[in-house]
Amino acid sequence: MQMRLIFISLLALFASLVLLLVGNAFLVTLLGLRFSALGASSSSIGLVMVCYSAGFVIGSCYAEKVIKRVGHIRAFSVFASLAAMSALLYSVSDSLLLWGGLRVVGGLSIASLYIVIESWFSAVASNANRAKIFSLYQVAVYCSSAAGQLLLGLGEPADNLLLSVSAILIMAAIIPLSLSRMHSPELVEVQSRMSLWALFHTAPLGMVASFIVGIFLGTFFGLVPLFASLSGLGNDEIALYMFGAILAAMLTAWPVGWICDRLQRSYVLLIVTLLTVVACLANAFLANESFLLRLAAICVCMGLGSTIYPIAVAITHDIVDRSQVITASSGLMLSYAFGSVLGPFFVSLLMESYGPEALFHTLSLTLVFMAVYTLYRQYRQPPIPLEGQEHFVSTSPDVHVISDIDPRNDDFCETPIENIFRDHEPQEPHQEPKAGECLSKGNEG
Repeated sequence: MQMRLIFISLLALFASLVLLLVGNAFLVTLLGLRFSALGASSSSIGLVMVCYSAGFVIGSCYAEKVIKRVGHIRAFSVFASLAAMSALLYSVSDSLLLWGGLRVVGGLSIASLYIVIESWFSAVASNANRAKIFSLYQVAVYCSSAAGQLLLGLGEPADNLLLSVSAILIMAAIIPLSLSRMHSPELVEVQSRMSLWALFHTAPLGMVASFIVGIFLGTFFGLVPLFASLSGLGNDEIALYMFGAILAAMLTAWPVGWICDRLQRSYVLLIVTLLTVVACLANAFLANESFLLRLAAICVCMGLGSTIYPIAVAITHDIVDRSQVITASSGLMLSYAFGSVLGPFFVSLLMESYGPEALFHTLSLTLVFMAVYTLYRQYRQPPIPLEGQEHFVSTSPDVHVISDIDPRNDDFCETPIENIFRDHEPQEPHQEPKAGECLSKGNEG
């Protein structure tokens, strides 16, 4: 019975997650191409794309207050409706002010939707299955984001029908969770947060790497579709271009993780960073070459670059106390968010002044700085020996709730599966712990 309940709950959660991610990933890439087709400048597109990251940060910080006030299902319906409406309203006007406001609403809504889904994952997870759920979650994120790129072939970017497709997918994400008989899980108060300055003092390399990869990934998702369009790729080629890059990010995570558990991580970070620099330069120099060469270059670039964040997380977790795993992860995500806000804006200005190739030249210089800083930190503080390293876990820079089921989190509190289903209420609820409360010390971690 317990396994059947877990399967039912996970099926609904993953269905909503996949629909949401496919619709949102499709929209993010579509907007870059749509703005370019409408004649917007690179700097204007970069500024609009930055608004999404800003909204995402706001949603990550304040969505829990809304969820606590109205409950998970109502909050999910509200934020999904906002995200879908914002997707449809891009067709109303070409005003950059409107586009920027809609990107803020979209980013805020998507972050809030992540929090709702991920808090349910935390409720469904147990000490026996949370590592598997965590891994499946990461696979679903990459595969859904990659699949969303293939929808670009449905029509021209300026076609309003494509905005409707994105909105329909986001709205459809409401259905699986709304039909589920699960109770809304309680949001547990997060441990007192570690200040960014305290985290930087404790794990400076992890903080800097998170900030740099925020610039890298924020710029990638915001401006690479524009780069591809300006450098002569058609819509179908751009769809494959983005699909291959995101799929490469998923496939590269596990080999790099295997290496990170067998070598000192700061050396792995240095090597991966330098290889990503080479891959970025290759993308700039191959801008006028055949599509297959360009596809191979972008896959290597994204595949390697996307692993910098989980390496930064692993390096940080090797240093901080195990009781600070979640607070440290939240600090790294905030550092990443700052980078994702600054990156697209400044890179778009350089693209407008020096051409599309400036995107990869700028990313190369940024990563060179990180390589130099990594060498500096190795000189100041010798790397932690292999026997002192935590087990590597592949992560993506997402909102903080999913960190609750991170396999490295010893403070995870298991919830009895019967407590989150309406048809299986305990007869004596006063004897059962509430969702989010620990069962006992024996069941923790």
